[in-house]
Amino acid sequence: METIEMEVDPSEGGFDPERLDQLGAHLHRYVDDGLLPGTNVLVSRGGKVVYHDVYGYRDIERSLPVESDTIYRFYSMTKPVTSIALMQLYERGLLQLKDPISKWIPAFADTRVFVGGDATKPETREPLREISVHDLLTHTSGLTYHFHMANTVDEMYRRAGFEWTKSPGDLENQCNVVASLPLLFDPGTEWNYSCSTDVVGRIVELVAGVTLDQYFQDHIFEPLGMTDSGFSVSESERERFASCYYPDAQSLKATLLDDAQKSRYLRQPTVLSGGGGLVSSLGDYHRFTQALRNGGEFDGHRIIGRKTLEFMTTNHLPGGVDLTEYGRPLFSETAYDGVGFGLGFSVVIDPAKAQVLSQKGEYAWGGAASTAFWVDPVEDVTVIFLTQLLPSSTHPIRPEMKALVYQALV
Repeated sequence: METIEMEVDPSEGGFDPERLDQLGAHLHRYVDDGLLPGTNVLVSRGGKVVYHDVYGYRDIERSLPVESDTIYRFYSMTKPVTSIALMQLYERGLLQLKDPISKWIPAFADTRVFVGGDATKPETREPLREISVHDLLTHTSGLTYHFHMANTVDEMYRRAGFEWTKSPGDLENQCNVVASLPLLFDPGTEWNYSCSTDVVGRIVELVAGVTLDQYFQDHIFEPLGMTDSGFSVSESERERFASCYYPDAQSLKATLLDDAQKSRYLRQPTVLSGGGGLVSSLGDYHRFTQALRNGGEFDGHRIIGRKTLEFMTTNHLPGGVDLTEYGRPLFSETAYDGVGFGLGFSVVIDPAKAQVLSQKGEYAWGGAASTAFWVDPVEDVTVIFLTQLLPSSTHPIRPEMKALVYQALV
């Protein structure tokens, strides 16, 4: 547990302080209008915190304010952590990105591609090739998510027991169930946001020989001093945990969804989800983003090599295309226009096409409860935004924050 302290005045970090204050003022309006429970935002430049603002409530019903050390559900902001974990194993020569994942999870050797029929009687064929490790990291595996509600394969996931708060059995069983379901497309031919990173987490377990929570603790959390991060909230930290909300269908007002004092996150989960299972705090994730902006090292501890990180944050979509050209127009935690995808991160490749004030080379991801972060290696800026409102598509906060942060740079 740590408080966030300003390290330099915004002007020393190259920001206009008055213009940067517009960021907090804008976010406060969401809270004042009842659309968000509370906000917690941090901006750093050159590794120094230039702006930090907390506002509103971590628990509306109990009138408990957001604090610097509030603990949040990070959902898909787990994905970059899991991707780093797998690439640590790659750096040790324990796997190759071209390896078929059936090398560790044999059931995937028999996975087929959906071509027609319905959820009860699907028609399938053999894929052109098996799913590779690279396919998982880039979401080009052909896997999907049950919540897309876009096609027959999504429905088959739901019929197989995948729901928002649970999945069929533990991580091992979940991966075997996924392997038994058909792919949306041949691996490597399209981009589709999916449970791929959960499978990545299982491969980390199998290659490393330890559970995913233990691997994270030993190789990422402990080296970086991330003491608030894990797959559950301990009893001693329960009071710091934020409740989660959803928008009322008519008013969009933040309405209680998951009471922090009764949440499933207060106990160890059945599935250690590498795709969306972590809870963490602003201070912890700031340490993680500082390791990223610093080429893989923070406070004397290196979690990944500089060249590996550069490789991970390069667009890996074939021909350098963006997600609009290569992806299906489904929900994701990133925009599609002008944005590519690396190994666990979205990557801005054309700000003009994105039509959002941003920086080429900026990499990012977000979480289902409207959390987000980005790292800009050109301007040396990192930004973390935390709240708890499901789903993240409710309000256009992420592009608004880009404009509010970058307009303040001088």
